[in-house]
Formats: sequence, structure tokens, C-alpha cells
Amino acid sequence: MEAKTLAAQEAILHASGNDMPSPSKDYCMLYNPYWTALPSTLENATSISLMNLTTTPLCNLSDIPPDGIKNKAVVVQWGTCHFLEKARIAQTGGAEALLVANNSVLFPPSGNKSEFHDVKILIAFINHKDFKDMKQTLGDNITVKMYSPSWPNFDYTMVVIFVIAVFTVALGGYWSGLIELESMKAVTNTEDREMRKKKEEYFTFSPLTVVIFVVICCIMMVLLYFFYKWLVYVMIAIFCIASAMSLYNCLAALIQKIPCGQCMIMCRGKSIEVRLIFLSGLCIAIAVVWAVFRNEDRWAWILQDILGIAFCLNLIKTLKLPNFKSCVILLSLLLLYDVFFVFITPFITKNGESIMVELAAGPFGNNEKNDGNLVEATAQPSAPHEKLPVVIRVPKLAYFSVMSVCLMPVSILGFGDIIVPGLLIAYCRRFDVQAGSSIYYVSSTVAYAVGMILTFVVLVLMKKGQPALLYLVPCTLITASVVAWRRKEMKKFWKGNGYQMMDHLDSATNEENPVTAGEQSVQ
Repeated sequence: MEAKTLAAQEAILHASGNDMPSPSKDYCMLYNPYWTALPSTLENATSISLMNLTTTPLCNLSDIPPDGIKNKAVVVQWGTCHFLEKARIAQTGGAEALLVANNSVLFPPSGNKSEFHDVKILIAFINHKDFKDMKQTLGDNITVKMYSPSWPNFDYTMVVIFVIAVFTVALGGYWSGLIELESMKAVTNTEDREMRKKKEEYFTFSPLTVVIFVVICCIMMVLLYFFYKWLVYVMIAIFCIASAMSLYNCLAALIQKIPCGQCMIMCRGKSIEVRLIFLSGLCIAIAVVWAVFRNEDRWAWILQDILGIAFCLNLIKTLKLPNFKSCVILLSLLLLYDVFFVFITPFITKNGESIMVELAAGPFGNNEKNDGNLVEATAQPSAPHEKLPVVIRVPKLAYFSVMSVCLMPVSILGFGDIIVPGLLIAYCRRFDVQAGSSIYYVSSTVAYAVGMILTFVVLVLMKKGQPALLYLVPCTLITASVVAWRRKEMKKFWKGNGYQMMDHLDSATNEENPVTAGEQSVQ
């Protein structure tokens, strides 16, 4: 019952003037489909004359004008008394619909309707700015039709998010394997090996580092929850810098494969490719444009997704989990972290919302609410608050239909649902490179795709957003474990093939340089 009480759905208010030729314009409104049903097409909608009562509270029968409101759609202001009380008065006067003009259409038509069970008329919310525009554009004599276009049965955004996620983890893992292969080929002497060791220690997550990382994530989550309106700008700045650098790294790797256009200039004794200078300027420009227009949800999501994909790719190929043990610790802890902040924190917070939901959607009155990282949400154009840029966003088909005048529904997937399993897939690829196979990489990538499909199935069946890690982590970890067990490589896979290779190289070096090895052991 509670879900039905609080449910709200977008609909179209088609307003027409009575001048010749008759002008018309579409506006967005919110209504509760569990209270009143609307037709799905404009042709089936009923024309109703609009009456402006925004100067009247309509909290008593005496507020009804002498001319009456019979068969009218009455527009009233929000406030003075509950809108359901206004609806009861309007219904008593014979009105067909009550339109509540509010400063923000984000406020859904909710409330305890059991106390007003006798109210049967349509109740909807419209933006006060839209009502002013309606009067200025169409005049005072307005006729309205209200209808709610049906949504397509197939949600293409799931396919787009699926392709983006699987493509990113697969490419990031493959890229990590290429770097591993190049490092193995480059190691020819002791000095190079020592440099490689130092580089790996800098990028490698040990089990202790993994635990510390998860603890820091928890602390950051809590700090963002309590100090969101300040820290959100810090996160936006960090994202701009990190994503611009990541986009540069991704595109530079492609450009360097192109043999032509390698013009060089000298700067402080160093040669720099001119095309890389232009590339860095392009990446910075993309990040700056996104930062300036980040709240333009009609198109800014494209830049955010491009920057986000580059950010995820760069982290997957750069950060290294040295063995399967670290992978299990990281994915298991982050799964618990995800479940705790999605499902447990609603019992702790005062408003009953999970901390993950509040931060993913942005607190302070946002209507973009969900129950996890993979969600279906509604984003207000030119939102009055900031959102954390930590998700892949894909708008639904409403953007290309008459519903584009309304709030633009989007599906989102958190970066963590790409990066975290992606680190495991990258480890599988590096292990394959060292072992001379590809079974771990292929199987873990397929397992990730299956986990995403499972997430979508549960999302459709439960009609609620889902924490994707709840399905991705078991799918990928179990698959990698089964492959290692069937190949009788679990011990090597658990400890990491890279360590054994370095030990083998070191032992060979010690045989060639026994004195140096003895000196090192004394030290």
C-alpha cells in the first residue's frame, strides 16, 4: 500500500487556446496512476475548460467562485491546506480535475488517501512556471486535455548499459594483459626487473591495502552523506581532472599506433609530439564543457558517459590485484559494503532512505530515487542541486517523444559496478598471459555479462533498482574459481603467477651473481 500511495507518474497536459488559428502547447504534469487512470493517447483524452483559482486557497466551500466550477479543470496554488482537502472541495463543486501549481513539479502527488476515500476527481501537479507560460502563450481562455502515453515494453537502455559495461571490462582487462605482455618482453636485465618491481608495488593492491581501501570508501560514504553540499564539488573537481587524464591515456594509446602525423617539437630538451599536445587540449576541453553544462541532462550525459568509460578503462588497466586472494577480499568486502549501504542503512537513517540511494541520486529533494547502483530514475532538467558524477547515464526513449517536455527518465550504472569486477577480469587476463592461455579472461568476461543479465532480469521482475554487485561478484568469483579448480591451477591462481615468475627470474640472477646475492642476504 505504501508503494502505491507514494507512486507518481509523468503525464502530458495538452493546452489549447481558443483563438483562430488555435495555438496549443504541451506541458508536463505528475499524477498518481493508482488514484486516477488517464487515457494513453491525445485522441482519447477529454477536453476540459481550465479555470484559474490560484488567488483562492480553495480550502472551504465558500472559496468556490459564484460562477461555479462545474466540469472545469481547476488550477490552485500549493499550500494553506492539504491538496486532498482542496480536491474534495473541487469535487463538491463539480470540477473534473484539480491541478496544483507548485514551484517544483518534483513534488509527487502523495498522501494518505484513505482519509479522503470519497475523492474521485483527477489530481495532478504542474510547475507554476509552466502555468504562467500557459497564460502568456495561450491567453486566459484555455482548454486542456490530459493523457499519459504508454511506455514501450522493451527498455533499450538496458541493452546500452549492458554493452557499455561489458565492453569496458573486456577492453580494460585485455589492455591490462597487453601491458603485462610488454613488461615480460622488456625484462632482460636486473636493472629493468628492479624498475618493474618498483612500478608494480606502486600500482599493486596487497590484501592489507584492499582492506584499507574499503575502510576509506566507507568513511568517504559517511562524510559525503553528512557534508554532501560541500564535498560534491570536491568530487566533481576530482572527476574532471581524473577523467580528462584517463581520456588522454586512452586516446594517446590509440594515436601512438598511427604511424603518420608524428611531428615533434623540442621543449626543455625533451621532444613532444604535436598531436599529443592537441589531444591533451581536446581532453581538457571535453572535461571543462561537461563541468560547465553538467546539469543539462538533455545532452551532458553523453560527455559524462565518455569521460566515465575512459575513467573506468584507465583504472582497470592501471590498478593491479596481484593474486586471486586479493580479488576475493576486495570483491567480497565491496559486496558487503554495497549491501550494507543499500539495504541496512535505511534502518539507521532518520528519513528511512539508504545512504547509497541518497548519494547516487543527490539529497535535498531529488526525485531521482532508487534502491541500488543500477537504477531507473527521473532526472529534472536544470536540476537545482548537484549530483555525484560516478555513474553511467542513459536516457530512455521519452527523450525522443512527446514525453520530452517532462522529467527525463534515465537508467544509471555506478562506476564501481564496472571497475570492481573489471579488476578481477584484468587479473585473469594477466594470469592468462603468463600461463599462455585465454580461458580465465574469456570465462570471467562471460560471467560478468551473465551477471549483468541476471541483474536486469531481477530489475524487471521486482520493478526496483538493484545493487549490481550483488549478482556480479558471485558470478565472476565462482566462475574464476571453477575454471582454476578444473584446470588444477587453484594454488597458482590463488597466490598469483606473477610472484612465481619474479622468483624464478631472481633465482636465475642469484645463480649468476652469488656474491651479490650473499651481500643482499647479509643486509
